[in-house]
Amino acid sequence: MKQSNSSWQADFLEKVNAAGITVEQISLPSITLWQIESSRWQQFAELAVQQNLRWAAGWAEHYQEQFFIKACFEQNGFYIVLRTIINDASPELPTQATVYPAANRSERHTQDMFGINFTGHPDNRRWTRHKAWSDHSFPLRRDFPVQGAPEAVTPPDMDYSFVKSHGAGTYEIPVGPVHAGIIEPGHFRFQAVGELILNLEERLGYVHKGIEKIAEGRAPESLARLAGRVSGDTTVGHCWAACMAMEQAADIKIPPRAALIRGILAERERIANHMGDMGAICNDVAFVFAQMQFTRLRELWLRTQAKIFGHRLLMDCIIPGGVNGDLSEDDCILMKQEIIRLRSELSEILQAVDMNSSLEDRLYTAGYLSPDIAAAFGTLGYVGRASGQDFDVRRDASYAPYNQLTVKVPLEAQGDIASRFWVRNKEINVALKLIEKFIDQLSPGNLIADWKTPLPGSEGLGIVEGWRGEIITYIRFDADNKISRFYPRDPSALNWPALEKLVLDNIVPDFPVCNKSLNGSYSGNDL
Repeated sequence: MKQSNSSWQADFLEKVNAAGITVEQISLPSITLWQIESSRWQQFAELAVQQNLRWAAGWAEHYQEQFFIKACFEQNGFYIVLRTIINDASPELPTQATVYPAANRSERHTQDMFGINFTGHPDNRRWTRHKAWSDHSFPLRRDFPVQGAPEAVTPPDMDYSFVKSHGAGTYEIPVGPVHAGIIEPGHFRFQAVGELILNLEERLGYVHKGIEKIAEGRAPESLARLAGRVSGDTTVGHCWAACMAMEQAADIKIPPRAALIRGILAERERIANHMGDMGAICNDVAFVFAQMQFTRLRELWLRTQAKIFGHRLLMDCIIPGGVNGDLSEDDCILMKQEIIRLRSELSEILQAVDMNSSLEDRLYTAGYLSPDIAAAFGTLGYVGRASGQDFDVRRDASYAPYNQLTVKVPLEAQGDIASRFWVRNKEINVALKLIEKFIDQLSPGNLIADWKTPLPGSEGLGIVEGWRGEIITYIRFDADNKISRFYPRDPSALNWPALEKLVLDNIVPDFPVCNKSLNGSYSGNDL
C-alpha cells in the first residue's frame, strides 16, 4: 500500500534532521516547501539520493537583492520543493550536479541567466547564453531590460570547448546546428573510430526565446498563451501545467466538465505526436511505407482537431480557470467514430511493421539505454518507461480528470529503439480508451471558474503528464494579478542528456534513428 504524503514527509524529515540539516517548513496551500541553509544544499541532495528521491527540476528567482534557489524532488508521486536564499552581491551555492546528473544543465542555465556560481560543478561552461550577452550580463536578474543590449551582429560561438578526441584512428564529426529538414537547430559533436561512436556531446540553446523574461508582468490569460508556445508540439501540456499553477495560486477549482475536456485535449495531443514519431522512426531506417501511413493517420487526426476545437495543434484551447470551448454531442460521436477507424487502421499497419525483419534488424538492441542510466538522469515519459522507469503523473500524482479512473502505464524493459517505438504504440491504445471514458463522463456544466486575483507572492506548482512525460511549471504572482516568475520544465530538459549515453557503441549511421526515438524538444529545452 502506498504510504500517505504526510507520513512519507514525516519519515524523510526525520532523516534530514538526524543528518543535522535544519528545515523550515513554509506553509503554502499547494506546495510542500522546505527551506534550508545554503551551506547544506549539496548535503540535502546526498541524503535525498540515498532515500531514492528523484531530482525533478531546479530554478531560481531574483527578489529584493536576494536569490531564491529551488529544487524539486519526487518519490512515489509526492513532491518536495527545496529552497535556499543567497545574497546577490556574491552569489554562490554548492552544486547538486555531482550527486544528481539530472541537475547538471539546469544549474548551468541558472548560472548563465542569474550569475550564480555553483561551487564544485563538474562542467561550468556556458550553456544557455552562447554569445548573445557579455560575461557580466545576466538576463533574468531584475535590473536586466527585457530587450537587452544586443550587438548589431551576434558574434559566432566559436570558442566553446568541446571534448577533444585523442588517439590513433579517432576523429570528430560535427553535425548541425543547422540540419537538412525542418527540425530546429542543435549541434552534435561526435568522436568516432571507424563508424563506431565513442562519445557524443550536445550543444543546444540556439532557439533561446527569453520565455522566462518576457513572462514577467503578464496577466494570467497572456501567460497561458505564452506557455502554450514553449514547445509547439506540447501546447496542451505546457498550457495546462501553467494554468494549473496559476489556479493553485488563485485557490480556484476548475469545473468537472472543463477538467474532462482538458483530459481529452491532452490525450489527443499525445496520440498525434506518438503517431508522428512512430512514422519518423520507420522513415529513418528507410521503411517509408510505414512513415506514409502513420503520417496519413496523424493528418486525419489533426483535421478532426481543427474541425472540433478550431486549431490543428489545439493551441489556446485551455485558459486559466477552464477551457475555451465546449463539445457538442455530434463532436463526441465524431471522436468515437474516429477512434474505431484509427484502431482498425493502426492494427493493420503495425502488423506490417511487426513482420518486417529488416526493420527489426535496425531497431532491436540499437540505442540501448540501461535502467540505471535512465534513473540517474531522471528520464521521463516514453524514454524512461522504455527503460523500466515506472512513473506517470496521471497515475502516481493524479489530478482531475485522471483521478476519477485507473490509468494503465505501459512499461518496457529492453531500453532500445524498438522499446521506445512499442511504448508509444501502447500509450496510444491507453489514450484512446481514456478519451472514450472522458466522453462518457461528460455531463452538463460550466466550462470556466470565476477568477480570483491571487495575493502578491502567491505561488503555484503545476505538474501534468505531457506526451513526452512530466511537465513541471512554477509560477509566482506579483501585485495586480501580474506574473512575477514563470519557470516551465519540459521533459526534454531531462531526456536530452540520455541521448549522449544511448548512442555509445552504436554506429554513426544509426544516430538519426536513435535521436528520433528520443525526440527531445529543442524549443522546450531552450527557454
